[in-house]
Amino acid sequence: MSESETTISRYSQREDESTERSNERTEETESVRTCPECGGNVVADEGHGETVCRDCGLVVEEDAIDHGPEWRSFNSDGESKSRVGAPSTKMMHDNGLSTNIGWQNKDAYGNTLSTERRQQMQRLRTWHERFRTRNSKERNLKQALGEIDRMASALGLPDNVRETASVIYRRALDEDLLPGRSIEGVSTSCVYAAARMAGVPRSLDEIAEVSRVGKDEVARTYRYVVRELKLEVKPADPEQYVPRFASSLELSEESEMRAKQLLKNAKEKGVHSGKSPVGLAAAAVYAAALLTNEKTTQAAVSEVADISEVTIRNRYHELLEAEDGLVA
Repeated sequence: MSESETTISRYSQREDESTERSNERTEETESVRTCPECGGNVVADEGHGETVCRDCGLVVEEDAIDHGPEWRSFNSDGESKSRVGAPSTKMMHDNGLSTNIGWQNKDAYGNTLSTERRQQMQRLRTWHERFRTRNSKERNLKQALGEIDRMASALGLPDNVRETASVIYRRALDEDLLPGRSIEGVSTSCVYAAARMAGVPRSLDEIAEVSRVGKDEVARTYRYVVRELKLEVKPADPEQYVPRFASSLELSEESEMRAKQLLKNAKEKGVHSGKSPVGLAAAAVYAAALLTNEKTTQAAVSEVADISEVTIRNRYHELLEAEDGLVA
């Protein structure tokens, strides 16, 4: 038998096997179309992954495998979505589209590399990092985004704040706002603005603690960036600080709600005008703890809020007077 005849014979055999498997699947499908209990019609419930009898409710099959995509699409071209690779992100200078060489000195089987191989991998990492940035603008962006990620981690800010801060810095870089200002100062101001825009504000003192620049430079650069980029940043609301302070002091939900009520009363009386929102929030948390008979001290609140005890005492009396005024 010639080589071509042998090949044709193999293809014919594969087609016959495929046809047999298809016929078997068809027979299996037909066998479950009727209920084994009452002989009624069987329907597939794709939402629960079950095959159920329409008449008696018997579950004929369960835990069916969904072979469709793991994402949902609400537009017409949803089928063209890619299902490979990590999503793009503004938190990396190359939008997260490049590759990284892992820092673990192990091969694909988990075995430790030899000394010579480790040195080779280190050289590859060095050159890889150099080639990831093509020009000075990308090097600037890479350094700044690294600073934003570091500060956001130290402040416990969520990913959406980091993403927003990265977008603000990119805009500042495109608008040519960086000449004459440090990368650290602009990146810190972006984190400060993004936190306030996301409703999880941090005080200037907290920001300055994790920054490489001083408080005055952060405030000055923040005002400049907000003005030039026309960012819509609302004044910080004292109530936004309350959940974080209450959680750090391990206070109950009742105390947290009481503190928010004290601040609402203060707003109605106009006591909050011209006052530091951090000081008002700290005083409200302290007052609420006392009103709900929970143990805490001015020193503990002062440490959590990073504000003096004198400020807490002054705001504390003002809040209680405002509430007494409303009650009266």
